[in-house]
Amino acid sequence: MTKLIGTVMLLWLVSMPVRASAHDAYDDSESNPLRLAAYALYPVGFALEWLMTRPIHVVVSQPKLEPVFGHVPHESPFGDYEPYQPEPP
Repeated sequence: MTKLIGTVMLLWLVSMPVRASAHDAYDDSESNPLRLAAYALYPVGFALEWLMTRPIHVVVSQPKLEPVFGHVPHESPFGDYEPYQPEPP
């Protein structure tokens, strides 16, 4: 009886229509060997950024440690306009 139920479930799963789709259209640039290598390397770089470089930046950008590490604040990405800073409650 168990084999029959397993066989019926297997046939049911195999016979289900499956639609494969991607989030965007495929083009030939995605089959470039360098693009395929990038798919494997990108998660490694992402993890290194979040686990190593961002914590290091938090340490060296502390106001009291900036002179020791030679860190200087970055210019505003908004040009001459200062970004909105809400008042603390």
